[in-house]
Amino acid sequence: MAKLHFYYSAMNAGKTTMLLQSAYNYYERGMKTLLFVPQIDNRVGVGVVNSRIGIKADAIVLTNDTDIFILVKNAQKENKIDCVLIDEAQFLKKAQVFQLTQIANQLDIPVLAYGLRSDFQAEPFEGSKYLLAWAEQLIEIKTICHCGSKATMNMRIDKNGSKIFFGNSIEIGGNEMYVAVCRKHFENGQSKS
Repeated sequence: MAKLHFYYSAMNAGKTTMLLQSAYNYYERGMKTLLFVPQIDNRVGVGVVNSRIGIKADAIVLTNDTDIFILVKNAQKENKIDCVLIDEAQFLKKAQVFQLTQIANQLDIPVLAYGLRSDFQAEPFEGSKYLLAWAEQLIEIKTICHCGSKATMNMRIDKNGSKIFFGNSIEIGGNEMYVAVCRKHFENGQSKS
């Protein structure tokens, strides 16, 4: 039986690189995958899964209304799909996470979802909350704080590196806006040593 896997971490842990490596592993064995990315993540263009180390791949764009189950079911009619991969899965809606469970259960296709556990205010994203609750496999990808401890928090920072405390939960950005830190440095607002 296929499973839903959730690979989660703080920022800058290499989630997208791992997703692209997994997709390549399937491709190398002659197997077909479907890659998805939420429309909101448009840092390098819409419909592109892009890692910070420079590797990228085209992906199917997800809006808040996209029924992922129907997309995969229709694609499965044309070609056997061996795996579904989702980048930035924290941006999924509850219904879409449920659709991922249906892909694994009804279509017997493994689903690998990659995303952040929480936002810059230490609140769980909607997609992550349900992935943590419903996925059969939870895989933490570790990264480190500037102090060397395990980083578990995503701190939003201003141009001077000072912690930002208020704002929208979702604001797309990279290293210029966010830094992964341990809980201690998150609580005291220290973004660098």
